[in-house]
Amino acid sequence: MADKPVFNQFNLVVSDMAATVAFYRRLGLTIADTSPEWASHHRSASMPTGIDLDFDSTEFARVWDQGWAATRRTGVLGFAVPSREAVDEMYADMTGAGYNGEQPPYDAFWGARYAIVQDPDGNPVGVMSPVDPTRRTTPPAP
Repeated sequence: MADKPVFNQFNLVVSDMAATVAFYRRLGLTIADTSPEWASHHRSASMPTGIDLDFDSTEFARVWDQGWAATRRTGVLGFAVPSREAVDEMYADMTGAGYNGEQPPYDAFWGARYAIVQDPDGNPVGVMSPVDPTRRTTPPAP
């Protein structure tokens, strides 16, 4: 694979969204309000560095990561790759080298191809293609 993955996202999985939003807003982050049905499950902070900082409830994490377990893990490190095919190639390469696959590649409701592998310590590492708006679907309920 010629193009290297680029670190661009961290999904922090939280147990109390309201408390998390209050904390990070007090810290100085800008977190937009969202629709009531999503307010307790997914929020995004606007970061000037270009890295996406997303906050997800434990219930919602189970929707986009079938390997999510009720553990003390805090989130998923996210890496961007240039194409949908690159997600599949990266997942096949990493699992072929013996790393655990946590979420096989799939077409995610937000329009990207997405997969998760575990690093040697079991930390989840997401691999995501660019979002294709024509592939977006209605998100499943958390």
